[in-house]
Amino acid sequence: MPFYYKLGNIPHKRHTQFRKANGELYSEQLFSTEGFSNDYSIMYHCHPPTQIIKTEPQQSVAPTVAEEKMLQHRSFEGFKIEPQKDFLDSRKPVLVNNDCHIVLAAPKESMTEYFYKNTDADEMIFVHEGSGTLRSMYGQLDFAYGDYLIIPRGTIYQINFTTEQNRLFIVESFSPIRFPKKYTSKYGQLLEHSPYCERDIRPPHSLETFDVKGDFLIRAKKKGMMYSLHYGTHPFDVVGWDGCCYPYAFSIHDFEPITGRVHQPPPVHQTFEAHNFVVCSFVPRLYDYHPDAIPAPYNHSNIDSDEVLYYVDGDFMSRKNVTRGMITLHPAGIPHGPHPGAVQRSIGAKETKELAVMVDTFHPLQLTKEALDIENDGYVMSWAE
Repeated sequence: MPFYYKLGNIPHKRHTQFRKANGELYSEQLFSTEGFSNDYSIMYHCHPPTQIIKTEPQQSVAPTVAEEKMLQHRSFEGFKIEPQKDFLDSRKPVLVNNDCHIVLAAPKESMTEYFYKNTDADEMIFVHEGSGTLRSMYGQLDFAYGDYLIIPRGTIYQINFTTEQNRLFIVESFSPIRFPKKYTSKYGQLLEHSPYCERDIRPPHSLETFDVKGDFLIRAKKKGMMYSLHYGTHPFDVVGWDGCCYPYAFSIHDFEPITGRVHQPPPVHQTFEAHNFVVCSFVPRLYDYHPDAIPAPYNHSNIDSDEVLYYVDGDFMSRKNVTRGMITLHPAGIPHGPHPGAVQRSIGAKETKELAVMVDTFHPLQLTKEALDIENDGYVMSWAE
């Protein structure tokens, strides 16, 4: 959970009268992703956030699964996803299961004609290329290369890019995305051994209040369908809020790597967790310092999880022919490890400059049609001597 935070004007007590200068009541809204039993925030709107004035026919945006079951290593060229003007049109799911959808996007333009709300899933947007501002009911979040944007489900937002070339790696999680339990105290504070702390978490700033009536389109996704809902008041009409449920940013460049005398296993790179999957960050770091250490990762078996690695930047000594934006999928059930020659080449190396995001899922992933369109054929045979 993020720490307690507040912006704008709020009353002394929750669920009490909070009036405008003209004597009218502000409209209170409790916002939580797990009912009334977990983290929440309370917002105060100029108008009730319920005034739908028009709806449009829904459209299916469910991913098209091309391979439901498979057992071989796969590789995909993420930058082959063609850029598109619209943010939502640009989002292409490539690997999916009932716990999460892994999505690639290359939007060219800002969201100006509508607002967006994912009602099913928390979103983790990793910014590979591009910069701009995420605007929501909570305020503004500036973002740039290397930022994770964590957006609780149900958050209404717009993204304004300051760049035309934008590449995003997105995970839609059907459970809340959390700080790993092993990093937090029983009260939720990040502990001393955590590879990042609250100072690294960037909450929203510069709360904007738009006390405006009109026709405001919110495109809301639920159960694979996109709904177009027109509201009579601006969704960013909040004058103040407080709580522990809000979008925030965290830079992969602020993740402090954990190293040791011999090679450390992937869990030391864990950054976030959700139900049935985890997210890890591989960042530039010193290699192991035992005199006989082998820096290359050892062969290992994925018996309980599918391993997805999204390559961002730098040199990856364990893999051949890595490109920016490449995705590898090493499914549960068969071992994988360094490509031939990588182990010997790694001996004596002092550091790595690699930058990557890993998603380990505890249930198998399915491949979409969009994934097959960008696949590197023959990757499963790339370990042959």
